[in-house]
Amino acid sequence: MAEATLPQEMPTVYEPSLFGTYSKKIGMWLFLLSDSLTFGALLYAYSYGRISTPNWPTPFHSESIVNATIMTAFLLTSSLTMVLAVRAAVQGDAKAQRLWLLATMACGLGFVVLHGREWSKLIAEGLTLPVFPKLPGQAAGGEFANVAKSVPQFPATFFGLTGMHMLHVTLGVIYLGIIALRRNFIPILLVFWLAAWLGTPSYSPFHYGAHVLLLAAIVCSVILWLKPKVYDSSDVEVAGLYWHFVDLVWMFIFPLVYLMSAKIL
Repeated sequence: MAEATLPQEMPTVYEPSLFGTYSKKIGMWLFLLSDSLTFGALLYAYSYGRISTPNWPTPFHSESIVNATIMTAFLLTSSLTMVLAVRAAVQGDAKAQRLWLLATMACGLGFVVLHGREWSKLIAEGLTLPVFPKLPGQAAGGEFANVAKSVPQFPATFFGLTGMHMLHVTLGVIYLGIIALRRNFIPILLVFWLAAWLGTPSYSPFHYGAHVLLLAAIVCSVILWLKPKVYDSSDVEVAGLYWHFVDLVWMFIFPLVYLMSAKIL
């Protein structure tokens, strides 16, 4: 019986990847390109409001500047730990990869907590939006109460820009948590949701914002159920692109929003 022979060169089923890289990385770059347009529009709106408004407020005291500086230090540290996580993933060191990812998540969580504290302080002092519920016992003559009335562009652009960035950092922490812990991260995420929901008063903007964590837990559960897998070095690298982008955006927000709006006594 004659042996069947196979052709030495099999035709390729898929076209070669664009620019010689894998599709997940290209998809992330395209997403970041579109996301940069969103942040660019928000930064432009804030800058235009600042230039076109003669009495643009400078509400940030030294306490706010110190708080924002610590937030910046958290993000810069997280960029370093993310680089080390990618390096460990390339070297095949799963334990070090997980530890560095958890360290990056801890820095991101610290950033979100400090940012929430800053928001709560400003809202309590009168810097609010019409969509925010009124705090019980909030003084009508708070330090920033007149700012929201006389220059409504400031709270609108401030909360819009920093809120969008805080949302991206929160989703980034969830993204890294899924890569580091996979299904084990879902119950942890639900615990964070309950803590955020039950631990914040009903009149706080963060009370309903906590449901972002619940929605993320549902979406991540569906994804992990449909396609369970062990994330490799390419997945960690793609997550690193997202995280570095979020850090880079903050490097524009910090000087533009905080340092240039500091109250000089």
